[in-house]
Amino acid sequence: MVFLLHKLFALTRGMTLGVRAACFDETGRIFLVRHTYVPGWYMPGGGVERGETVAGALVKELREEGNLEIIGTPELLRIYQNRKASNRDHVAFYRLKVRQTAPRRPDREIAESGFFALDALPADVTQATLRRLRELDGSMPPSDTW
Repeated sequence: MVFLLHKLFALTRGMTLGVRAACFDETGRIFLVRHTYVPGWYMPGGGVERGETVAGALVKELREEGNLEIIGTPELLRIYQNRKASNRDHVAFYRLKVRQTAPRRPDREIAESGFFALDALPADVTQATLRRLRELDGSMPPSDTW
């Protein structure tokens, strides 16, 4: 499904841009989501729509995927090329602190979500998510590709 959407976007847009965020609560746990349409646990995020700012997309996606509010100023860490989606897709990656206004109930898009200690992540966290976490803790140098 995601592959087909990117093919459609390639026909209608010159480049696709998304946002993703490493969202930490006050105890240092990270927020992850499991979508209904792809396997694995991801950091929350999504596409930047035409006429939308990257900051606006970040706020929107965190609200939609986790009922999350940003505390302070998000830190833009890097912009990655996401070759798995297409050679024209890019992801703006942020680190920030959040608070959850209410538990996120499952629906047609989000199967599960929650905060996890970094030493107790779900078994099927995506490889891209694990790479970003290793970059954050300094155990892996930053990459240019997602």
